[in-house]
Amino acid sequence: MVSKSLDQNRPHRKLSTHPSNWIRPLASGLAVLDVHGEPIFHIDATRIADTVIVTHGHADHARPGHKHVIASAETLAIMKARYGANFAERVTALRWHETMRIGDVDIHLVPAGHVLGSAQIVLDYEGARVVVSGDYKRKSDPTCAPFEPVPCDVFITEATFALPVFSHPEPLLEINRILVSLKQFPERAHVIGAYSLGKAQRVIALLRQAGYQEPIYIHGALQKLCQLYQDHGIDLGILAPATTGEKGKPQQALAGQIVIAPPSALADRWSRRLPDPLIIMASGWMQVKQRAKQSGVEMPLILSDHADWNDLLATIDEVNPQEVWITHGREDALMRALSLKNMTAKALHLIGYEDDAE
Repeated sequence: MVSKSLDQNRPHRKLSTHPSNWIRPLASGLAVLDVHGEPIFHIDATRIADTVIVTHGHADHARPGHKHVIASAETLAIMKARYGANFAERVTALRWHETMRIGDVDIHLVPAGHVLGSAQIVLDYEGARVVVSGDYKRKSDPTCAPFEPVPCDVFITEATFALPVFSHPEPLLEINRILVSLKQFPERAHVIGAYSLGKAQRVIALLRQAGYQEPIYIHGALQKLCQLYQDHGIDLGILAPATTGEKGKPQQALAGQIVIAPPSALADRWSRRLPDPLIIMASGWMQVKQRAKQSGVEMPLILSDHADWNDLLATIDEVNPQEVWITHGREDALMRALSLKNMTAKALHLIGYEDDAE
């Protein structure tokens, strides 16, 4: 096991083997290479590969068909629920801080705070430490373990919301807006669009944290993953199926109730059968007013599962790397900000990761 306190004040020093010699972006994704330049394993491979460490269960990071998948037990359970029991030929579940060696590289996982089971991959090789953070956030989420900063030589980060305009509010402040609206409009169904993995369960858990203990109605597409969260000890309270009315007649029993559905359901006939639906969308992108307007959202709920601009910069300061590598997102703005802090940064330009499914 690796101690949490290991190298908390790791000084910058000259590395005998620079990480760029053994970890690189390939067409198949980020890969750790042997001395001959051949992949030993991938992280969140975008193509079918032999050995893949998966940071979390979202479909753009966790794909079926690999020979050997290594991940947290929760991520493996999510992949099984989404892809079936045979999503990989072989799987290995790692506990937090449990060390595994592949080739000459020591690997362990620490929480990323993104969704249930989401992990950062900590790689140690020849005295150098690289942390692949995956997707992560720093704001409160009762449905997953919080992000754990690990000092390192190279920090590999996303940049989904890497623009100064993105400063996300505290989650419970946003959630309380829903409760206020319920009192103001008791005749309307409050329909929240939320991504099926992570966001929907977080919205439910935050509503419970804010004191809302009534049944919450969920679209059928959310039932499997909500049950998985509950099976892993996440208390979501009483959930009920959101059954809409027949033949265009609204389901009046859902007036004044909270209904949660995938974003795609907000615009189809399903939502129109709800009683005078008040359309809400939970996403970090709701800070962009034009996006909310174009989507017909009446109440934008700024709730992100990614780090905002301030949290990205604070995290990088906290882990204190010699270099920052950026996987995807708004790379230019983040590299510019880091250059002003005399930090070395580069964009990996990885292809295949989505920004919108959040």
